[in-house]
Amino acid sequence: MTPQHISRINDVLYYIHKDIARELPARELADVAAYSEHHFHRVFKDVVGEPIHQYIRRTRMEYAANQLMFEPSSSVLDIANKCGFSSVSSFSRAFKSTFRVSPGEWRKHDLQTAEKPYLTDPEVAAGYLRVTACPLPEPKILDIPERFVAYIRHTGYNRSIKNTWRVLSAWAKHEGRDVSMQFGLHHSNPAWVALEQCRYVACIEISKPIKVRGVVNQLVIPGGLHAVFHLTGVYGELLPQISKILEQWLPQSGFKLGATPAYVHYQNNHFLNDNERFELDFYLPIGFF
Repeated sequence: MTPQHISRINDVLYYIHKDIARELPARELADVAAYSEHHFHRVFKDVVGEPIHQYIRRTRMEYAANQLMFEPSSSVLDIANKCGFSSVSSFSRAFKSTFRVSPGEWRKHDLQTAEKPYLTDPEVAAGYLRVTACPLPEPKILDIPERFVAYIRHTGYNRSIKNTWRVLSAWAKHEGRDVSMQFGLHHSNPAWVALEQCRYVACIEISKPIKVRGVVNQLVIPGGLHAVFHLTGVYGELLPQISKILEQWLPQSGFKLGATPAYVHYQNNHFLNDNERFELDFYLPIGFF
């Protein structure tokens, strides 16, 4: 695949994630990528690894799983509509084919005792045991401005993220860009999405647009109301801490989960540090019921 293919498909992914509830016909997405519809389908699968319709449906189902769990006051129909479905029956079929249970059954399972995909990773499982008894820090509730960033997308929440950060850092050095403002977008909830399928975006804040886009592209991280948690630890402990925030703090907070991606702002990036220690702020998008 060429850098041009990657750049154009990145534009499509950004377009999709800005509003997953709206109609997203392939013809419109092909226009975003500046390809014919037939050519677009082939290039998208080559770059992303799955067909466009499958990617959109999986993304919508992951978003729905979060909404069902963390918005108990919203009806299944409301959540179906937020995910681009016009009927509960079609939404329920799609949800059950993804998670093997109905939306109603999904709401009943206990987050504290349910099996979590990330616990199949021994280091994350060990980190989970270490942080389970630790109290969560109190968050700050802040209205955050949007951020203009250069980025590289990555699939998988694991050590392979290191390579993505090395490529992004090498690009920044070559371009003479400041690398001090580092962010990681967490598109997926690893409590119910397999680690190898989780979608992550490595980002550095930039002050001027990229002249030549390819492997590295640019986007705007949405602003708005966020709960900001200061977290520290070593590799393997971050995902369990984020899981605790979603499972323990969010349901008791009086806020609902926002639709934009959660992200971290690294003060110390464990993917770039030899000791694999992190210090960061976790930004959880929130809203009012």
